[in-house]
Amino acid sequence: MLVGNKSDLRHLRAVSTEDAQTFAEREGLYFIETSALESTNVENAFKQVLTQIYRIVSKKALDVSEDNAAAPPQGQTINVKDDVTATKKVGCCSTS
Repeated sequence: MLVGNKSDLRHLRAVSTEDAQTFAEREGLYFIETSALESTNVENAFKQVLTQIYRIVSKKALDVSEDNAAAPPQGQTINVKDDVTATKKVGCCSTS
């Protein structure tokens, strides 16, 4: 996301809106100009940041779940023997 801040100070502008938009498009960024003094687009900028974060996190969660569903289980196979006599211990109060 590319935010042009202090858009109310037009006479001090270092980058034109068109140049900023062109740069943002070339880099795959969302562009917005804001002015806290005039309360212009400040809330919209925050909403856009939150929306983009949500989309990225949701996409990553979907990618991970799809990867896990397609991948075979990993790890070692453990063979359990049903040998009760090997694990049975004689207690202190045993009569046998």
